[in-house]
Amino acid sequence: MRIRAQMAMVMNLDKCIGCHTCSVTCKQTWTNREGTEYVWFNNVETKPGIGYPKHYEDQERWKGGWKLDARGRLTLRSGGRGKRLSRLFANPDLPSIDDYYEPATFDKDILVNAPGGLTDTPVKQPYSTLTGKPMAITWGANWEDSLGGSSGQDDPNLARMTAKVKFEFEKTFMFHLPRICEHCLNPACVSACLSGAMYKREEDGIVLVDQDRCRGWRMCVSACPYKKVYVNHATGKAEKCTFCFPRLEAGLPTICSETCVGRLRYLGLLWYDEDAVLAAASVEDDADLLDAQRSVFLDPNDPAVRQAARDAGMPEDWIEAAAASPVWKLIAEYKIALPLHPEYRTLPMVWYVPPLSPVLDAAGAAGRDDSDADDIFHTIRDLRIPVEYLAELFTAGDTSAVAGVLMKLAAMRSYMRARTLDGTVAQELLDGVGMSAGQVEAMYRLLAVAKYADRYVIPAAHKRQAAELEALGAEHDTCPVSDGPHALEITPLPGRS
Repeated sequence: MRIRAQMAMVMNLDKCIGCHTCSVTCKQTWTNREGTEYVWFNNVETKPGIGYPKHYEDQERWKGGWKLDARGRLTLRSGGRGKRLSRLFANPDLPSIDDYYEPATFDKDILVNAPGGLTDTPVKQPYSTLTGKPMAITWGANWEDSLGGSSGQDDPNLARMTAKVKFEFEKTFMFHLPRICEHCLNPACVSACLSGAMYKREEDGIVLVDQDRCRGWRMCVSACPYKKVYVNHATGKAEKCTFCFPRLEAGLPTICSETCVGRLRYLGLLWYDEDAVLAAASVEDDADLLDAQRSVFLDPNDPAVRQAARDAGMPEDWIEAAAASPVWKLIAEYKIALPLHPEYRTLPMVWYVPPLSPVLDAAGAAGRDDSDADDIFHTIRDLRIPVEYLAELFTAGDTSAVAGVLMKLAAMRSYMRARTLDGTVAQELLDGVGMSAGQVEAMYRLLAVAKYADRYVIPAAHKRQAAELEALGAEHDTCPVSDGPHALEITPLPGRS
């Protein structure tokens, strides 16, 4: 067993109101400059919908992520090293600007300096920030937000559903899905990078791009199934979400988490067994990938795991932070958080608590008892947001896994309502989801009313380690962190995994 540390995020989709504050603050912090006008490290998509860039989930088209070959071995969908070398200057699997959108600006002086007495109201003309020419705005990063799911007919997730979803007015459904880089345990972008510029930090698992080594070959863009690697058209270099690592090193949350209006994001540290990653990503059945990835994570409260972390040189405050991690609780203890498209086999590390429609109202409207476990379960199958759709997003089509999560969330609501109204304990609900009263109440506090310190458990980096890194970099005339994969060739530092 080789124990590693990984910073991870969980988002509770029940709380997302689609305000895009996270997107705007991320934009202002990281991509508010020339060459990144179309780049959104964080964007909020409306589901159902085709996403950003368009149809990014269609891997038959984009060849992103991993697949198993005829011999059961894990291989990149974009092909081997030889195939990527042959496509250095003509890669057919790259999204074009039309798949993103042509960024625009406006000549506001037309409004400010318009003379009085005009018979027609002056209108500001959009201009392309790429060409400077007048243009018509026909698409954008959050274009589907105002369409309320009406563009869902082209959603790749719906195409894979066995039951046809009718987009009639009374059956229309929608919810918001914030997306950032997944900082995967098995990142396809890192493996596809021919220059070695993409790398996964050993100390916390964050995936970054060494700008000095990047040659702009864009294989990382093709290989990323979430299309969260972008190319700065001014520098020709690849850029992506950094998980706000300078803030994390200071013990602060990412900017998207800090400014989230709905308080739906959770940040924390996870331990995982690096030796188990390949086997977990290589399981034959896509439906087994969820359990396989969960099995990679190590229990931070297990004395043997804590000792292994100490033996690996992990600081004591990191060990305690892992034990208090809300991410661990939501993913592995309560098992209500799910990964986005596990079938891509990258083992993503941004997980989601799926949205739960108003199940208690639905149960009452159907003449069912919202305190009865069986009635709630049957109601979940008839909710406005189809379980099949959520399964396509989060469990590779396994509806039972999604239904189990929704059942826990619904049971939590019913239990807490009964306890608050008349002090009763709905034991049947607890038995139905296999949780104790203490677990349900703790889960409720974390999901509903968690304080800042409970949502963000982030151990700061150690100055001692930073000094050692600087000294080691001077000794080798390079920085072991920014040197990407070559950092593995250097003897690990105390306190580093």
